Amino acid sequence: MERRVLNFLFIAVMLAITFVIAFSNGELTNAWDVLFTLDLKWVLMAFVGWFGYMFFDALNLYYFLHKEKNPVTLRYICYVTLIGFYYSNITPGASGGQPMQVYYLSKHNVPVPIGTSAISIKFFSQQLMLVFMTSMFWLCNVSFVDVQLGGLKWAFYLGYAINFASIPLILLVALHRPMVQAIITFIVRMGVKLHLVKHPEDTLVRISAGLDVYHASILRLANRPSQIVGMLLLAGLSTLGMVSVPVSVYHAFRMSGTPWYQLVTTAFLLFTTASYTPLPGASGAQEGGFLTFYRGMFTQGTIGLALLVWRFFTYYLFLIIGAVISIFGSIHSRHRGAAMVQTADVPAETPAPAEDAPAAEGNGTSEVAPAAGGNDTLEEA
Repeated sequence: MERRVLNFLFIAVMLAITFVIAFSNGELTNAWDVLFTLDLKWVLMAFVGWFGYMFFDALNLYYFLHKEKNPVTLRYICYVTLIGFYYSNITPGASGGQPMQVYYLSKHNVPVPIGTSAISIKFFSQQLMLVFMTSMFWLCNVSFVDVQLGGLKWAFYLGYAINFASIPLILLVALHRPMVQAIITFIVRMGVKLHLVKHPEDTLVRISAGLDVYHASILRLANRPSQIVGMLLLAGLSTLGMVSVPVSVYHAFRMSGTPWYQLVTTAFLLFTTASYTPLPGASGAQEGGFLTFYRGMFTQGTIGLALLVWRFFTYYLFLIIGAVISIFGSIHSRHRGAAMVQTADVPAETPAPAEDAPAAEGNGTSEVAPAAGGNDTLEEA
């Protein structure tokens, strides 16, 4: 609880700093007027980019689960995706998003191993496409990248190396069962020493069974090249949605002079550089990177306002929507739980015995026929 409060406090501080940067630029004395005279069609395009980022990410997850014969609706997958973005953005290093997605999938009868493999493969496809597309735009704009990065080349190289190294690491974890088993065994033994695990043998048996399902799901994917291509394409579309937002923001401020491919290249540079920062939403690195990488593109003192608008679509909008659906989801769950409890408390009605039940003919004894509906059971609403 204290950690969550600190995370939200940090987010609030970064938001306040962003506002200060946006409205305290001496080059722009009419910041509010500029903010309310943005080109609305490009503001709408920024929202479309945000929606594409989210929707194709959700469609990627839905596609995998559909192939695994898990009938989860696309609407619920979008809900799970937004929940994942929300928790990723309020936890350091985006560590909370994927576990929460697996949890919410399990609430709709998706086994945890299948949910874990779905999230893992989706993450792999995203990382592969991010590195591939960053490399392509980098190689096609080498001189521009050298000028634009300036003294922050080392930060980009470090971020690129981390993102690149994550690809074989994900494959190693997905395919090398003995290594994963050894890691889990070590964790369970540490849990026993710390008195966190009471029944290590049973725990290892359950985890091993889950790993069997997880690796079977991964191996099935290896025999479906068309599915792999489909997931990579969806990951690429999601990534393009993300990097299209700063392009829309640039045109919303009625800027000109920088071609779209340089704006997109800068977006890839920024995301690759800041994504590994172990802070909620990579805050601090994202804001500082935007001000540095987009310098000279947003003129007349508008870069601070551009930062605020860009950060709204790539970060704060996820927080707002995620918080709203989390609250409504919790309220719905409580109401549903209360309704189930009330239903369970209602005694089952049994029909009264007939007053004049006819006697059965036979050996002279009278028997009452069993009441109909004696095997009825209550079902969940």
